Order: sequence, then C-alpha cells, then structure tokens
Amino acid sequence: MPSVRVAKTTEVPAGQGLVVQAGTKVLALFNVEGSYHAIDNSCPHRGGPMGEGDLDGRVAVCPWHGWRWDVTTGANANNPAVKIACFPTRVMDGDVYVELP
Repeated sequence: MPSVRVAKTTEVPAGQGLVVQAGTKVLALFNVEGSYHAIDNSCPHRGGPMGEGDLDGRVAVCPWHGWRWDVTTGANANNPAVKIACFPTRVMDGDVYVELP
C-alpha cells in the first residue's frame, strides 16, 4: 500500500476535520483526541462533504443531511451494517500519511 502525505498534524486541531487530497481520492481527515482517521469525503447517502461536517467524539456528522459515521470503523452510527470507506493513517515527523489500497 502506498502512503501519501495529506496534511501536517497542526492543520487538523483535535475534534475537527479537514478535506484532503490523497492521490486521486478526496478524503476527510479527522483528529480524535490526537489520533488521526481518514474516511471517504463523500457521504454514501447523497455525497455530502464529510470533512466539512462536525465531529462529535469519534462520530463525524455529514453537513448535508446529518448522517453520522464512526471515523474509527467507518460504521454508520444508526445502522452499523452500512459503512463508509476508511483508510489507515500514520504520523511521521509532524505529517499525517494515509495508506491507499
């Protein structure tokens, strides 16, 4: 899996998200208490920009229709059988990297 640098850790304050580009993919990067998590930026419901929504603990809320996703697992908060794509992350020298398939 190739790793792609997507942001500096300082660009994503705790409890917030950021829309980032990773190769050809647009992802939402979230900082959950110093741990970084990347999910597909496009909400499976209607394509809302997940990285522009609020983060409630480890649950990202789509700004368009309020669908809620656990950024650590990709599971929908109301129906865990429905998932959004998650991508492994790592931090190195103050930069956040995402592993792409």
